[in-house]
Amino acid sequence: MRKKITKVVKMELPGGDAHPGPKLASAGVNMAKFCTDFNAKTGDRRGQVVPVIITAYEDKSYDFVIKTTPVAPLLLKAAGIEKGSGNSKKIVGHISDAQLTEIAQYKLPDLNTEDIEAAKKVIAGTCKQMGIAIDK
Repeated sequence: MRKKITKVVKMELPGGDAHPGPKLASAGVNMAKFCTDFNAKTGDRRGQVVPVIITAYEDKSYDFVIKTTPVAPLLLKAAGIEKGSGNSKKIVGHISDAQLTEIAQYKLPDLNTEDIEAAKKVIAGTCKQMGIAIDK
């Protein structure tokens, strides 16, 4: 018999450093156990933002799926800048085509394509909005 789902929560937590708090309280799961499980799986991603989808069940058990780091922090790190431009026409940083390809390959599992060229176009669109130029 299938478990009854009580809540599905999407959140972003620090990799390898999640701790009980109000953010997790809304998920309706055993926070200490979740933090231990989450930190064990994301210990290698310490210092990164890690999106997670938590499915809580009626019996207080849960499942969670870890996603790849969002594109914006990856681009900021690759460009060596602290924040993107508020105006997409103003260039505030540069990344190489090789860096673009690397980020696209990393994000491929979470994108709605399996084609690396299409993934690069998606990432390039984010670059443009953030004011980051791609050097060929």
